Amino acid sequence: MSGRAKLTLFAALATLLTSWSLSPLVDSQAWLLQAGLLLIAQSAVGAAARRVPLARTLTVAAQVLVSLLLLAFLYAGKGESQGDGPLAYLVTDFGALFGQGVRDVGEFAIPAPLTDGIKLLLVSGVLLIGLLVDLLAVTVRTAAAAGLPLLALYSVAAGLSGGGDASWIAFLLAGCGYLMLLLSEGRDRLAQWGRVFGAAPRRGAADSGLAGATGGQATAPVKFGRRIGVVALGLALAVPAVLPSLGGGLLGGTQDGDESGSGPGGTITAVNPLVSLQSNLNAQDNRVILRYRTNNPQQGEQYLRILALDEFNGVKWEASGRALVDVPEQLPEPPGLGSQVRGTAAEVSTSIVAADNYTQRYLPMPYPATSVAIGGKWRFEPAGRTLVGDQLGRDKFQNVQGAEYTVRSLLLKPTAQQLQKAGVPDPAVREEYTKFPDNLPPVVAETARQVTQGAKDDYSRAVKLQDYFAVNGGFRYNTKTASGTGPQAVARFLADKEGFCVHFAFSMAAMSRSLGIPARVAVGFTPGEKQSDGSVTVSMRDAHAWPELYFQGVGWTRFEPTPRAGINIPEYSRPQAPAAQPSAPAPLPSQGAAQPSTGPTATPECPPALKKLGECGAAAPAQNGPHDDGPSVAAILGWVALAVAVLGLPLLPLLWRTRLRARRLATREVLTAWRELGDTAWDVGVVPDEALSPRRAASRIVELGRLEPEPAAAVHRVAGAVERALYAPPGAEVSYPELADDVLLARTGLLAAVDRLPRLRALLLPRSAARISWALAARWATASGAVSARATALRLRLPLRNRG
Repeated sequence: MSGRAKLTLFAALATLLTSWSLSPLVDSQAWLLQAGLLLIAQSAVGAAARRVPLARTLTVAAQVLVSLLLLAFLYAGKGESQGDGPLAYLVTDFGALFGQGVRDVGEFAIPAPLTDGIKLLLVSGVLLIGLLVDLLAVTVRTAAAAGLPLLALYSVAAGLSGGGDASWIAFLLAGCGYLMLLLSEGRDRLAQWGRVFGAAPRRGAADSGLAGATGGQATAPVKFGRRIGVVALGLALAVPAVLPSLGGGLLGGTQDGDESGSGPGGTITAVNPLVSLQSNLNAQDNRVILRYRTNNPQQGEQYLRILALDEFNGVKWEASGRALVDVPEQLPEPPGLGSQVRGTAAEVSTSIVAADNYTQRYLPMPYPATSVAIGGKWRFEPAGRTLVGDQLGRDKFQNVQGAEYTVRSLLLKPTAQQLQKAGVPDPAVREEYTKFPDNLPPVVAETARQVTQGAKDDYSRAVKLQDYFAVNGGFRYNTKTASGTGPQAVARFLADKEGFCVHFAFSMAAMSRSLGIPARVAVGFTPGEKQSDGSVTVSMRDAHAWPELYFQGVGWTRFEPTPRAGINIPEYSRPQAPAAQPSAPAPLPSQGAAQPSTGPTATPECPPALKKLGECGAAAPAQNGPHDDGPSVAAILGWVALAVAVLGLPLLPLLWRTRLRARRLATREVLTAWRELGDTAWDVGVVPDEALSPRRAASRIVELGRLEPEPAAAVHRVAGAVERALYAPPGAEVSYPELADDVLLARTGLLAAVDRLPRLRALLLPRSAARISWALAARWATASGAVSARATALRLRLPLRNRG
């Protein structure tokens, strides 16, 4: 194997080893095999292009083209294309899939599920880094500079994964790959100089005086370089472990800034557990994470609440930084709860057991809890009434994993009349929880005013907002919808009318704040599924988000705008008296809808996993709006035609030679057949020599082509016929019935005499195809000459006309 081929191999290996550092970011490593195969194909194209040789720009262009074709073959059709033609279909399809990948990265927690979008981002990123490494190390021959893209890849992976037990392994693999790349380049450079730097000569060579430039072994620099590399890697791995002050460096784990400072007098910072909520709802493995028993007579309405998100900046909802205190034996009274509602509340007890694989740092509890009995180190956040795991050590926090605890909570039973007659909220609560960002589109507040038109109090407005989303607004529940970010996310959801609990909770809370109603978003779990033994199980797909609205005298009150089967609208939000917009529980907006939906067309099929949960519901009302049934027939035919054209492109030289050979032999002209025989010999490497006579040319073809006796005789017979045709008397006919057979026999012998690769080149990339460029050049010269002649004639005529 040549030095450049080895360098190509080690460049691909270094990229692949470094890309392993990305594996902690996703929950499956299946993408690594795909990225490795595509990286090998990309490197092989570069090696072939350099062997031809092609210019550096053409080499990179060939690698990019092949990489894009392979990505198109693997990922085309997995996005949501809106293009009509093949090219537009491909571009929009990949754009949609890339966009989906970017949204998935923003929504899912690490390790994220390996969606098609995330897989495309990972594979294309590795290919891009591999292309840069190959360009710098092999094409430009600066292997040291190739460490920059490798370092960038490792840095991104290490920064996102936050270190961990496998970080030193990833660094070791990346470092070894880069070191092997440098050693390969060094060995190749030494080989170009010859063996001038050798070890000590052997005794025999020294005694005989032959220990010169060619007598030593060129191993000393290589061994020395290996020693340097091993020492450098050892220091990089050992020094941070020995010196604690360096623990936060390249290999040290990073402390999560969202969970820091929870010691005595600390704060709870902006932690948003919604990044993993959608992945829980779409999880293939719907594992049970909580089990509980309760004496609550209304178990179907007992939500297990984790955290309240009370800060909205127009881009996202998050928990604001608040002070933590020790967990009191008896938790304080819920804010805003009046004596009238408190007097009718019953206290219930719930015993909860968390699964060993559930590592949430926030304790799931019914709301509002009055006391909690749990072991471990926990802290209490009074405003959100949340229990947070305390810091146990460096980078380690208390969590709910495997915990057994008992929560006593209030079963509040406010009535619609009590909520309707709620007093003016406390000024501090109203000021904090009605903050409405200026960057939200005006359509959010306008829609809130239109929906609540005619309502005379905050409770009636809240019920109308809830019914708009859950009953009569034409909204559909779909966990596959991207959560979306940015100020336009709520407006986009109001226009598309399709999403899951995050969309509904966020939108209703934002619209409530625009109307002056204090609101926040709660995150937790729906009541779960009751078992035959009386216990209740809560699984990953029970993850949920809902809005909480504040009413003076009642406190924070749950509303349910999500039209999901199995979720009941609270009893107190169903007014007994007739209202302008009657509120009734409905699993989906398609049931009992007062207006035809203008949202997206319903999905024709329901996934089996959602059928088990009863989340498919009834069919949505027929809609007349535009919908996407996939690519049109014209787009599919165009795509197929493009694929056939791309796949058939390498076969064009073969098809051209086959057609030309058939035409030449069909004429049965001796000179034409002789030209075909010369081109066949040229294809296998026998370059034609027009200065030779037919007999000398035939001998040359037989000798260089290493022909067997029978094909050699056929070549000489064709050459003899050429001599007779050239030197025969005028008007004489040269009859040669076996002309075509002899040419084909000679061709078979020429192909059989060469190895497999030259034979494939003669068939697929025939050298005689150069005649095409010659013919085009001749036609171009003829056309250019004609145009020049006409222009000259025109210039000569003009002075004559001017004189006349």
